[in-house]
Amino acid sequence: MLSAKRNISSFFRILLIIGFGYFFWLMLKITLEYIPLNPEVSFLMIKQTEVVERSEYLIFFYTHVYTSIFVLLSGFLTILRRNFGLKNFHRNMGKVYIFLILISAAPSGIYMGIFANGGLLSKISFVILGFLWWFSTFKAYQLARQKKFKEHKQWMWRSFAFTLSAITLRMWKVIIVYLFHPNPMDVYQIIAWLGWIPNILIIEYLITKKHL
Repeated sequence: MLSAKRNISSFFRILLIIGFGYFFWLMLKITLEYIPLNPEVSFLMIKQTEVVERSEYLIFFYTHVYTSIFVLLSGFLTILRRNFGLKNFHRNMGKVYIFLILISAAPSGIYMGIFANGGLLSKISFVILGFLWWFSTFKAYQLARQKKFKEHKQWMWRSFAFTLSAITLRMWKVIIVYLFHPNPMDVYQIIAWLGWIPNILIIEYLITKKHL
């Protein structure tokens, strides 16, 4: 029985790695669209008002885009809790993850949330997401410093749930557009909330059931 459980666990771990690898590649392709710097490409095409009227917007935008891809990768490597034969690999990846979120990815995300498409509902959601992302990561950092590693791990999972919203909101967008063909601005209002609330609810369930 124990062997069967281990085999199932290993199977799901492999699926998780493959799934993340696929979506990480998609996110990397999106990031590469903004290299070299070009304010008239992809998402920025519908943000020309901010690009033209706010000189700081592109700084925050590129900061968010360029750091978030490394946050995704370092976060995933951290939650795997493996050193891969390298001394302190898990700890160092965790430091990279926490530093990038607290210093750049979350603050720039909060700024961008203020100017999110979809009206007030979208703006509120993305700003809340940014603050929760920052707070959960900071809480994980505090608990690690206090050597409360069980609680640290749980808060890191909460933080990563918010990190994964970069992927899940795009998944929901594809599904909703394919099934219902709504107005583009309505899509933003829906995925702004759907992109992160199910993620954190799942993590809270797993923590409650002591699976994490």
